[in-house]
Amino acid sequence: MSVFGVTAENAQNNEDIERHWAMKAFQHAEVYFNLISSVPSSKINLTKHDDELYTAFRADFKDLDINSIDEMKDFKTEEKKKQWRALIEKYEHLVEDFNFGTLLRNRAAEDYVTRIQFLFIEIARNKEGSNQSLYREGFKPVRTEEHEEMEKELEELKEKIVSQLK
Repeated sequence: MSVFGVTAENAQNNEDIERHWAMKAFQHAEVYFNLISSVPSSKINLTKHDDELYTAFRADFKDLDINSIDEMKDFKTEEKKKQWRALIEKYEHLVEDFNFGTLLRNRAAEDYVTRIQFLFIEIARNKEGSNQSLYREGFKPVRTEEHEEMEKELEELKEKIVSQLK
């Protein structure tokens, strides 16, 4: 995968790329939390393939406790890495930026998962009612100056990264 023409092979350890990722991941997490706070989770579709992703996820991860994710047990063992890789390979063509690092709630450490892993787990949480307690009728997310500034800074970082790689 490439982002702005950047691939894992040519990215190296670019501080601007790391900063851009962190800001995008935070922005994504904030938008998603606002969504699950303002819409009953049973009515949320994260993709047009939610039912298919959910069925495949639960077929492969019947016992995964989506309410309390254990990073080491659920993602990091060699067995789980293989299991996740096999599932992801079946569906990576359905999800844009499927391997973009994404924040996931209920993590023991400040780490990230791929976008498609986020979708598998959050779709399951929505379908199984785990996110329902976050819904607040009438909740309206507030857009602040900080949001506008972050979007401007993200765009400037993107331009800087692209120009550095040319």
